[in-house]
Amino acid sequence: MTTPSTSIEQFTVGQRLQRALLVFLSRLPAWFQRLLARPATNAAGDTMAPDVALLMKLAESGPDYSDLSPLEARAMTERDLALFASRIAPCAIEEELDAGAGVLLTRYSNGTPERGLVLFFHGGGFVIGSRASYTAPARMLAHGTGADVLSVEYRLAPEHPFPAAQDDALTAWRYVTEHATAWGADPRRIVVAGESAGGNIAAVLCQQLRDQTVQPVLQVLIQPVTDLVDHRPSQDEFAESPALSAKQVAWFVENYLPVGTDASDPRVSPYRAACLDGLPPAILNLAGFDPLHDDGHAYATALLEAGVPAQVDREAGLVHGYLSYTAVSPSCRKATERLVASLSAALDRADHTPTITKAS
Repeated sequence: MTTPSTSIEQFTVGQRLQRALLVFLSRLPAWFQRLLARPATNAAGDTMAPDVALLMKLAESGPDYSDLSPLEARAMTERDLALFASRIAPCAIEEELDAGAGVLLTRYSNGTPERGLVLFFHGGGFVIGSRASYTAPARMLAHGTGADVLSVEYRLAPEHPFPAAQDDALTAWRYVTEHATAWGADPRRIVVAGESAGGNIAAVLCQQLRDQTVQPVLQVLIQPVTDLVDHRPSQDEFAESPALSAKQVAWFVENYLPVGTDASDPRVSPYRAACLDGLPPAILNLAGFDPLHDDGHAYATALLEAGVPAQVDREAGLVHGYLSYTAVSPSCRKATERLVASLSAALDRADHTPTITKAS
């Protein structure tokens, strides 16, 4: 069975024209893009990539999904994510798997599972997003690393609020570890990865597995949500970001957390765990113009202080969710390729003792 996805043929003529225009604008010379949209400079002195600045300017006038119901927001964002994503060639094997308890996965494989497995959780604030809308990055991970990628369809809020996503992550983990050998993979070479809310799920999963015999070989946290307690400077600096605004963050939290939930629960805020030692080595991938930047950096620092090897890869000129803009931003496409290369390199050295890298 093939993975669910949206093809270009399913778009209306107007949507195809919109995509073509965005692709055209993203390929204009950088100097001309700067004339159309002056790139911002953040407090750290980073300048936004010109193609991203132009994309953000265009996004400012668009509709805001946080003004909609979750169902309406999903419909709108699924369409937009399909429009903005690169068309990546399918993998040799793409099959839908049922992990039980209502959890579905898509396995992307190019026939070299001995490279490892990547258990991937999509982003979307626990409310939106899907395997289908993250087809492009999943395929890029599979093609670029050689590993099999297992993309998880976890339950979404508000229909399934906290801790449903964390429960589904455990279900997916158990399924993958039980079936890895049948796919030709070593269950001791499983990478847990996720973006945004998916990064939160990945981080929490690693904490929940700390005392298990089989644990992830690596955690890859891409612009992760790590702390819903403290309010850090990047949240204020980028509160009006079209990529992820403070208003949208509040909407996600309202839909995700039942009334009375303790935000300091480590399953909500993995940064708040009493103990972080003994966790798998980590790659923290951050963006310079992301309200979640400081939260991700704080978690990287906490891991390092606990003696956990942690590598910080920082995309200085990019915004939150850049994985989803690979068709309409060459800068985002190149950054995604760097992320894939970083994960691939980590797999290459997985059998060696990683070096602790200072968070900068």
